Amino acid sequence: MRSRLGRLGIAALCVPALQLLLGALSPAHAADGSAAADNTLILVSSALVLLMTPGLAFFYGGFVQGRNVLNTMGMSLVMMGIATLVWATVGFSLAFGDGGSMNAVIGNPFSYALLENLSETWEGLTIPGLSFALFQGMFAIITPALISGALVERLSFRFWCLFTPIWLLVVYAPLAHMVWGGGLLGKDLDFAGGTVVHISSGVTALILAGLVGSRKGWPQSGRPPHDVTQIILGTGLLWFGWFGFNGGSQLSIGGAELPFTTTHVSAAAGLVTWALVETWRDSKPTAVGMATGAVAGLVGVTPAAGFVTPGAGMAIGTITAVLCYISVQIKVHLRFDDSLDTFAVHGVGGTVGALLTGVFASAALIESHPAGAVLAEQGRLGLILGQLQAVLVAYGLAAAGTVVIALALRQCGVPFRVEEDAERLGVDIEEHGEEAYAERAGSPVFD
Repeated sequence: MRSRLGRLGIAALCVPALQLLLGALSPAHAADGSAAADNTLILVSSALVLLMTPGLAFFYGGFVQGRNVLNTMGMSLVMMGIATLVWATVGFSLAFGDGGSMNAVIGNPFSYALLENLSETWEGLTIPGLSFALFQGMFAIITPALISGALVERLSFRFWCLFTPIWLLVVYAPLAHMVWGGGLLGKDLDFAGGTVVHISSGVTALILAGLVGSRKGWPQSGRPPHDVTQIILGTGLLWFGWFGFNGGSQLSIGGAELPFTTTHVSAAAGLVTWALVETWRDSKPTAVGMATGAVAGLVGVTPAAGFVTPGAGMAIGTITAVLCYISVQIKVHLRFDDSLDTFAVHGVGGTVGALLTGVFASAALIESHPAGAVLAEQGRLGLILGQLQAVLVAYGLAAAGTVVIALALRQCGVPFRVEEDAERLGVDIEEHGEEAYAERAGSPVFD
């Protein structure tokens, strides 16, 4: 009871803390669209997106067994360190630097190395280059953290800490450059990361889960979540942080009300839709299902948030939740151990959202985007085909990059997973030498 009250206290303190931060950063009489107001939006949104990673740690941690919760949360937490350092050294430069003859695919790693040489005002915006780099860095933190959900309760932490920094440079940075950095996919619509974040992480999770293999005893041994309240807390923090994830991607205070609104209504539609589907199929909606539905709605609207109307956002949340629910059922039927449905929610949800962005994008809202010309010249079908092209490139890059990195690490003698005894008795003690709940008798041991 004390631990649950403590978690609720953490969640309750987040809102006033960020309100104080917003008040401290906001100029007294900033006009809409002013540089100071825009910078405030980006800095506060950066804090919101960073909060999503601890939120994800709670969300994933609640699903696993108590003896594996620290390792599960640690795989998200460590990204706040590793991804930040990778991004600050050469990651941002690879994603947003001018790559010259290679600019269609990748940027120059030395243009902004160590976050140097950033302009006082980032090109095309009113915010400082450093603020832009900081905001984009928060996406680089949570994207690899998402992958971990498919691999929990058996993955070697050493492998994880070696794989992810390489993956950020080989997969994430090139994809971010192609979509947002002036590269190959610049004409396609991805407002806040449907392809860059969700498809890349979802496909990587699928490939790694296949390479690593299923958990010991799965699926014969039932493994219910060890703490559903933790899942709900994580969902709340993710939903809250997603306002910065999508809303901040407007990159200016003017017009930010739209992605804030579409984000919220899509999450609400996903939550309600998942609950209705569960009620129809099983007569009872579950708290875990509602939480998953909300996340599916948030994933689906991410590439569309600033390009569609609130009504379209609601439709995207509904459709994405239904298709993600179906994908979870298919995964169970195929007996594939994507432990926490990372591909089923993020891979499928990101794919559906990217394609539906082409379906629902408003001509007026994308008029200034290169995709606006595609819609005007080639029509709606041309826009959808462009979205499909971006999806296929993201799938191909994520899959090929993941296989190459993983097999290279294995050739170097780095094991994918922990020893069998460690997996059976709990990964926390083996990998970290500590327990989350020392006072408990422990989770069941599965043979």
